[in-house]
Amino acid sequence: MTRFGIAILAGGRGTRLGGDKPDRRLGELTLLEHTLRRARAWDAPLALVLRSFDDGARHGLKVIYDDPSIPGPMGGLAAGLVDAEAVGLEAVLTVPCDMPFLPCDLPDRLNRALQPGVAVAVAHSGGRAHPICALWRPEVLVALRERAGRGQLSLRGLSDQVGSVAVNWSVEDGDPFFNINTLDDLAQAALNGGVLAPG
Repeated sequence: MTRFGIAILAGGRGTRLGGDKPDRRLGELTLLEHTLRRARAWDAPLALVLRSFDDGARHGLKVIYDDPSIPGPMGGLAAGLVDAEAVGLEAVLTVPCDMPFLPCDLPDRLNRALQPGVAVAVAHSGGRAHPICALWRPEVLVALRERAGRGQLSLRGLSDQVGSVAVNWSVEDGDPFFNINTLDDLAQAALNGGVLAPG
């Protein structure tokens, strides 16, 4: 199996949610705490990726920062890949701070799919790709920087270019990749039992 680290992407401004997205509460936990609870169970090196300075030590986490030259989630992915390569890991699993229902088997299934010759394994559900929940090899950094230099900032476009494999999850009992961007999303998550992330 590929040795990987986990990068929690928490650098977005969350303007549609009124700001401070990681610290928005869903039940008894903040959105970031929901993600941390899941990620810590995966038993892999963990880093919090932020856009600008913050005291990540309050969570007992290693903190790294988005590549300042690359806007959006791609800047966070770039930082996570650079960090993974520096510490000798073979891949980085990116997850956002706004998906409180991530499946327990996310890293295991993505890792099994990341066969030789595959640069990234991407989570899918309900016919949709979720490239922000993906296991990336550091080799994609070259294509990432080339695309960013051309203003092409789509993670999906990057995954398509470098060679990806899709790993599908069922949505029969709810979408495990439901993400929270607005106050309505937050209310919907609470109605759907958001105080406990499903397995």
